[in-house]
Amino acid sequence: MNPDPETSLKNFEASHPADHHLILTFDTFVCEIRSNSERVLDELRNYYRGFVSPEGIPFLKIIVLEGTPCDFDSIDFTPKQPDPGKNRIKEEYADFHFGRIVRKRLTGMYFVFGGGRHLAFGPALANYNQVINFINNRYIEWRVNQGYLLAHASGLEWKNQGVAFAGFSGMGKSTLALHLLSRGGKFVSNDRLLIKKNSSRIHMLGIPKLPRINPGTALNNPNLDKVIPALERSRFLGLSPEELWILEHKYDVFIDECFGPERFSLATHLDMVVILNWDRRSRKPRIQRVELSQRPDLLQAFMKSLGLFYECHEEESPPDFLESNYLDHLNGARIVEISGGVDFEWAAGELIQWIEQT
Repeated sequence: MNPDPETSLKNFEASHPADHHLILTFDTFVCEIRSNSERVLDELRNYYRGFVSPEGIPFLKIIVLEGTPCDFDSIDFTPKQPDPGKNRIKEEYADFHFGRIVRKRLTGMYFVFGGGRHLAFGPALANYNQVINFINNRYIEWRVNQGYLLAHASGLEWKNQGVAFAGFSGMGKSTLALHLLSRGGKFVSNDRLLIKKNSSRIHMLGIPKLPRINPGTALNNPNLDKVIPALERSRFLGLSPEELWILEHKYDVFIDECFGPERFSLATHLDMVVILNWDRRSRKPRIQRVELSQRPDLLQAFMKSLGLFYECHEEESPPDFLESNYLDHLNGARIVEISGGVDFEWAAGELIQWIEQT
């Protein structure tokens, strides 16, 4: 008979001592990462190169272990249904008195959180990108419990003004942000933002996750020359714009390598939200100011649910996932819609003029 999951976890942790560690600081949040694998920490240290600290008092500890208890296959997991537009089940979960276990079906990675435990284990070295997502989700949860809302958006700072780029998947949020970064902006976040309205301004926090771009984005931005290896670049140059648009092949963009030092800042104020609503059947792009209260279709592109990786406490329940809450937090920001034909260069130039009008 297999032991219960909590006993398995304790035995597994005891037999895989996490003797290696590093400290990460995201704005004012400090966490300690411990692992039984120095190679895993080397990958994390490289990825989070701008956020590694020599020391600090951590708010929480995250343990990352290379290896898997053999008896976890006996757990009765519940599949997480795919998001709209998707058809493959990638995650499943099981809840226990000590917390939640999430298993990634495709990779065999496990993530455990609850009651102060934050644990990732499995083939971590081969899937350190999923470990990165887990670390970032721990940070998101910490901020949400402070009253922040999670947004599906990229972020940039331009001359002390914060700009969020939203739009449904595939619209090019990061691509447009990187076009403005090439012209002098500061990168704040890729694909996820945290926002909170105070008495006078909207506070915007980024997530320490690098932009992940497709080959078409790299080929059309000289600052991204280093992203694609030479042999792959020549192959992509032979593809049409339509083929590049639908190609599922992603590259991480290290901001310091492509744009120089001190171009990644996690905290700023939110002044403008740009929502991309391209239509590839159109030729001419358009830009206009809109009211989100009158455009719930656009607001849905900005809203982001917390998903499986949030530990909900009755005494610390997150803000309800309601349009009214997002409208309240965004009150005071200018909302701009870019629609019509796809033209990132044109959009970047127009947006700079709109931002600098204030």
